[in-house]
Amino acid sequence: MTRVLIAAGSAIARAGLEALLTSNPALIAVGSVPAIDAVMQQVEDQQPDVVLLELETYDDEILASLLALGASPHPPACVILTDDAPEMWTAEALRAGIRGILPRQASASEIVAAVEATAAGLVVLHRDTVDSLLPAVSSHSRDLPPVSQQALTPREIEVLGMLAEGLGNKTIAWRLGISEHTVKFHVGSILAKLNASSRTEAVTLGIRQGLIML
Repeated sequence: MTRVLIAAGSAIARAGLEALLTSNPALIAVGSVPAIDAVMQQVEDQQPDVVLLELETYDDEILASLLALGASPHPPACVILTDDAPEMWTAEALRAGIRGILPRQASASEIVAAVEATAAGLVVLHRDTVDSLLPAVSSHSRDLPPVSQQALTPREIEVLGMLAEGLGNKTIAWRLGISEHTVKFHVGSILAKLNASSRTEAVTLGIRQGLIML
């Protein structure tokens, strides 16, 4: 059973999300808090598999909280429900380790599917979020190439998926049982093959080319 912690500013929103989770026998709500500030303590106490977080504001303080959440000893997957987040803020949230971003009006089935997928280690992005990221990456670097010139190896695709989770080289090395030097080699190869100038651009290209499951 997947344990889910809910965080939302509105009591009505929290009640609705809790009812949604309760209707699925594979999910259980282990707590409900009104703000991201209270999430860390609940994560330590309840050890959820997933944090389902509704956001209405976007600033550096929230990003810092998301980074702290991802750096916790047993970090849960995090799914954000949000509307009209700035493109670069969204990119930074993904770098911070957010695994799912959906609009607040997402259907019950979409939210449940996102919770289950992120708990399994996948990254889930709504199509609108992917579309919004493309111009942000382009303006930050150069025009995106249509396709990669060389195919990624299965290991490189695996590493690319972990980059999409916002994981650092040390964590990737630990997960795969390889050295950080080997991870750096794989990352360099991924950037070269995708003709990307940064990890964020590589992840966006990976999504665009179907190398990362949405």
